[in-house]
Amino acid sequence: MASSQCCDNPPALNPACGEGKVVDSFGGLKAYVAGPEDSKAAVVLVADVFGFEAPILRKIADKVASSGYFVVVPDFFHGDPYVPENGKPIPEWLKSHTPEKGFEEAKPVIATLKEKGVSAVGAAGYCWGAKVVVELAKAHEIQAAVLLHPSFVTIDDIKEVKCPISILGAEIDKMSPPELVKQFEQVLSVNSGVGHFVKIFPGVAHGWSVRYSHDDAAAVKSAEEAFADMLDWFNKNLK
Repeated sequence: MASSQCCDNPPALNPACGEGKVVDSFGGLKAYVAGPEDSKAAVVLVADVFGFEAPILRKIADKVASSGYFVVVPDFFHGDPYVPENGKPIPEWLKSHTPEKGFEEAKPVIATLKEKGVSAVGAAGYCWGAKVVVELAKAHEIQAAVLLHPSFVTIDDIKEVKCPISILGAEIDKMSPPELVKQFEQVLSVNSGVGHFVKIFPGVAHGWSVRYSHDDAAAVKSAEEAFADMLDWFNKNLK
């Protein structure tokens, strides 16, 4: 069951934001793309329930792209992100927007990247998107994974991860509380064949890395630290 934290601080969606561009089909999905088209390393960003038009998420995509990656942010919700004011409860919305469906739809996106000549693909997932990314990491689809305040990810998922993985958790998180994140770390420590980096950010809540107020200096600092950790993980494992 999704926590109410999954819906806190909803962004004002803006289809025109970002320095990249929106394409009608990338691996069969509408997507926001940014960065050098001829890059040999790519990053797929998988949104939380608010989808690919969230301005902070696109800003993150632009920053990753400025480091030399070709970045794709697919619209896994097909134009139907979660909108709290529509009145539909999040469990109802999730029935037709499962991470498992997102995982299946991510495979053609990665195949398209490889057809473009990309040799290393990383993926980062926020909340809902973290479950999609962990499934990709279990299936040998990607070369590096980052989970940020994951939702729906289990210990059994972590046991099956096949690529280097970074897990960035929040101190105040009902979906992946620190105790669970520490269990993830214990599992990864036993699996010596998989590189890992696990960190719990103090004083922040689920969603902190992609949904925050620009007026809150402490929130901005924590989000920027999470971004730096994510980018560092990709730089170590994709280049």
